[in-house]
Amino acid sequence: MEFTVIDYSIFALLLVLSSAIGLFYALSGDRQRTVQEFLLANRNMGFLPVALSLLATFQSAVAILGVPAEIYRFGTEYWFLGCSYFLGLLIPAHVFIPVFYRLRITSTYEYLELRFNKTVRVFGTITFIFQMVIYMGVVLYAPALALNAVTGFDLWSAVLTMGLVCTLYTTLGGLKAVIWTDVFQTLVMFAGQLAVILVGAQRVGGMARVWHLAEQEGKISGIDLDPDPFKRHTFWTLAVGGVFMMLSLYGVNQAQVQRYLSARSEREAKLSCYAVFPCQQIVLCLSCLTGLVMFVYDREHPLAPTQRPGSSDQLVLYFVMDVLQDLPGLPGLFVACLFSGCLSTISSAFNSLATVTMEDLVRPHCPGLSESRATLFSKLLAFGYGLLCLGMAYVSSMLGPVLQAAISIFGMVGGPLLGLFCLGMFFPCANSVGAVVGLLAGLAMAFWVGIGSLLHSMRGAPPPNSTVLPTVGNLTTILATTLLAPTPAPQSPTGLQKFYSLSYMWYSAHNSTTVILVGLLVSLLTGPTPAAAVDPRTIYPVLPRLLCCLPQKYRQRLCCGVDFSAQDADHADATVKSNRVPNGLAPPGPSWQEEEGQGYIRAAGAPAYALQETSF
Repeated sequence: MEFTVIDYSIFALLLVLSSAIGLFYALSGDRQRTVQEFLLANRNMGFLPVALSLLATFQSAVAILGVPAEIYRFGTEYWFLGCSYFLGLLIPAHVFIPVFYRLRITSTYEYLELRFNKTVRVFGTITFIFQMVIYMGVVLYAPALALNAVTGFDLWSAVLTMGLVCTLYTTLGGLKAVIWTDVFQTLVMFAGQLAVILVGAQRVGGMARVWHLAEQEGKISGIDLDPDPFKRHTFWTLAVGGVFMMLSLYGVNQAQVQRYLSARSEREAKLSCYAVFPCQQIVLCLSCLTGLVMFVYDREHPLAPTQRPGSSDQLVLYFVMDVLQDLPGLPGLFVACLFSGCLSTISSAFNSLATVTMEDLVRPHCPGLSESRATLFSKLLAFGYGLLCLGMAYVSSMLGPVLQAAISIFGMVGGPLLGLFCLGMFFPCANSVGAVVGLLAGLAMAFWVGIGSLLHSMRGAPPPNSTVLPTVGNLTTILATTLLAPTPAPQSPTGLQKFYSLSYMWYSAHNSTTVILVGLLVSLLTGPTPAAAVDPRTIYPVLPRLLCCLPQKYRQRLCCGVDFSAQDADHADATVKSNRVPNGLAPPGPSWQEEEGQGYIRAAGAPAYALQETSF
């Protein structure tokens, strides 16, 4: 199992083209001279590239390696996760995007200051940075380790090459380069997976035979309507628990929200969310079909015992190298597909980390920072996070089994952050003390359940109908078993063991609910926020809109005293283009100041609910 010259050439071509896109945007247009262009692509992107970038951001090498291995081992139950995509993308399009887009923010965590105060904003920012810094090192290291184990490709050459290429085009070309490289890398991912499915199915007699044999072996799962939340995968676990996971990714995560905000209008941002839905379904289907083809091929063309993979996440690469070994170039195409997923994820991480650090931690303390210096500092932050990613990849190689807990952080932190934003957006009475205490309680609960479940699962037995593999104590084993195929608990657990056996798909729902309940309780005990002090633009009146058939006076009571009349007028008048005071007109009062070439905006120190620029 070795790479040919053609394979290496295709892999190198991916890296060269990705770098070329970054260099192009560094030398064209305004050459990334403003923070707006570098971090938000001048808010001028169309919906299709934004949609493909949204897809690529979290369609990482983890999913490309892990989902087929999940199907190979446990059957197609995971396929029902696709049922969660509808609400998981519809809710962000109609709830989160309108709120974030109309506030004209750059960092998602600016919302937390507008809704609560600066302390809550800093807590949210630090939580996000902690989450992404750990995750991006693992995303870079894991596929490189898997590739090294299968092909002998030098481990640290792969890590350094990918890390430096990604850092280069992110630093030079900004968000615009990241989005367009995501588009290119998404197409490579589709091509690589399709090639493997078509060739593999042809080798075993066609897709109809693959489905028939998989069904005979019990790998085609029916709909399991068991409501037990402690069962690893059921229809409700995947379809309902998956909605909360999708909301934490597509609703409030900075890497995704930043792409919405780069769209040229709110309508384009919503369309990008709609366009992700069919793309996600296609990606899930391709990964599931890869797993089925891999299972049938392995039954008919088994590898020798000495050649079999030592961990489940290596299954895909062993399968690819075996089935494509007599077709030069196709193994290189799939490896390019694998590394495209990795590049798209970590480049998005670099850019979003630079954004939140600049907007939430640097600019508030350096209000006089010039545009040129702010842009330079943003580029240095992106470069610095790129180097930090390489450092985290090195640390990942040293930590061993401890990484099982580190990888779980990505899932455990997303839920509390989702709960924090929902607390602010749906509950006008919530105050800043409740928000901070709720976030800390959600994180504590997340780490308690997550780490307890991880330790408990090490002593668990494999589920029925699973294809058991020999286990190896390396990072890639940890990656597959922790993120996509955690081993369930023993039969009939009791006490804390029962608590720890909660399905990992419910983590986001459980942790976000903890934040909301604790935040509301603390807010009521410390004095709820007065309705007059709440900026109505930061609230989504969910009950009045869901119960729109009620009489006006009852819907008004559901607003908790917050005046949404201006917001309702905006919804009613779809022709409104901006609520900025145009140039040439008198400013509305002392709370407004002129912005060069743009009209008037709220001055520093003015009330938080004063109108800012809003484009529809």
